[in-house]
Amino acid sequence: MPLPILAITSGEPAGIGPDLCAALPRREWPARLVVLGDRATIAARIHAVEPALDIVDYAPDAAPRPGALEVLHVPMATRAVPGRLDAANARYVLDVLDRAIAGCKSGEFAGMVTAPVHKGIICDAGVPFSGHTEYLAEATGTPLVVMMLVGGGLRVALATTHLPLKDVSAAITRPLLTDTLRILHTDLRQRFGLAAPRILVAGLNPHAGEGGHMGMEEIEVITPVLEQLRAEGMQLIGPLPADTLFVPHTLEQGDAVLAMFHDQGLPVLKHASFGGGVNVTLGLPIIRTSVDHGTALDLAGSGRADPGSLFAAVELAIAMAQGQTKT
Repeated sequence: MPLPILAITSGEPAGIGPDLCAALPRREWPARLVVLGDRATIAARIHAVEPALDIVDYAPDAAPRPGALEVLHVPMATRAVPGRLDAANARYVLDVLDRAIAGCKSGEFAGMVTAPVHKGIICDAGVPFSGHTEYLAEATGTPLVVMMLVGGGLRVALATTHLPLKDVSAAITRPLLTDTLRILHTDLRQRFGLAAPRILVAGLNPHAGEGGHMGMEEIEVITPVLEQLRAEGMQLIGPLPADTLFVPHTLEQGDAVLAMFHDQGLPVLKHASFGGGVNVTLGLPIIRTSVDHGTALDLAGSGRADPGSLFAAVELAIAMAQGQTKT
């Protein structure tokens, strides 16, 4: 049986994405890894840190060369300088994503693993962009996706993602929370092999609202949704105060956590896993994992970027692809 092919998007060319890709051939993988990006740019950056690494053009029907890095060329608008953002290359970054998405949708790729992009420079180029998660949802016609990070023994999903804090409360509605929990529950079963997943659900307010004295969202929105879904058979624990949710004796009662907003759940996970965390987009018709860090412009081209998170993202994508194949 041929190895599954994974698309590895090289991300923001001024950041560490191309550097991370140079580390991929250091290991033997039970998959064929294809890096997407501008061939000349990737070669220059990779040879700066791995001078002897052989780079070959990706040919879908050709056997991969052991120890070489396969590159699927996507042309860049202008030369990239490590550490220096350029809005002229914003469209290129999205072209790389679009090619990976198209390959996943067609079945050419078993999944995609994304290196970091820079949201700000894409927006500066006049393209509204709030992140990979939202972009993938629109590109695949998926009405709702769920961001989940995995690492440090934790799985933390988010009810809301890249929103200003002042907008979070209004965004957490009964329909949103219901759909988010259904997606999380379904993918924990289908993608992660958990027959009856237990989900710990955080409250929104301090002390989970303290019985309505510190906010009504738990009473008016979160608890009614949990009661409805428990009646359908889901194992949901909460709403729990976020400040005591992430302690060992509580975490051991669940298989995943649903946090209400970005900075409620992710600081704890990144503290536990930084360097080895993985971002997973749930609810998509394709497999997508990602590193859990940013572009690290100050490290670009230095040879000091840590590929641990990329390796973990590739490992998880392979496991998910193999699990999907078995089912």
